[in-house]
Amino acid sequence: MSEMSSTNMPPPYPGPPVESGQSQNPPPNLGYPAQFDASKTTQGYPPAPGYPPAPGYPGYGQPNQPGIGYGQPYSMPANYRQGTTVVVAQPPITVVQTFRDVPVHMNCPHCRAEIVTGTHYETGTFTWIICFVLFFVGCSLGCCFFPFCVDGCKDVIHTCPNCRQQLARYSRI
Repeated sequence: MSEMSSTNMPPPYPGPPVESGQSQNPPPNLGYPAQFDASKTTQGYPPAPGYPPAPGYPGYGQPNQPGIGYGQPYSMPANYRQGTTVVVAQPPITVVQTFRDVPVHMNCPHCRAEIVTGTHYETGTFTWIICFVLFFVGCSLGCCFFPFCVDGCKDVIHTCPNCRQQLARYSRI
């Protein structure tokens, strides 16, 4: 194909070709506010519209203030009142020991020894209730006394193996 002359080429986007003597920069946008200049404010943020810029506060370690910098101690002003310090004490955690039909690892409250409780079984209310229920159902020939031979129907007594004191009683009812 033949060479295209410069007069046949389309103009560059977005407008007519730039003549000599004109700048290549776009015209200023008059409808938008001027750009923010951080060097003209004290805190690095632009002032809110309608409010004057806030003054810099001493003691916050402004790097442009002589004598006060980061990591240096700051003395309080003379009119500063020291506030009240409130200390909240946590209540102690109490662990509730549950006694069932198995021995329990604990500290004896009587002899202060760390122990594993000893257990033995005694006839309790549940044993008698099962005995009467079996009697009324028809086990009157001695089968109603069977709960007195089963440890699962009796109460469990926890004792200390050192001082032999009773520590707890687990009742099945």
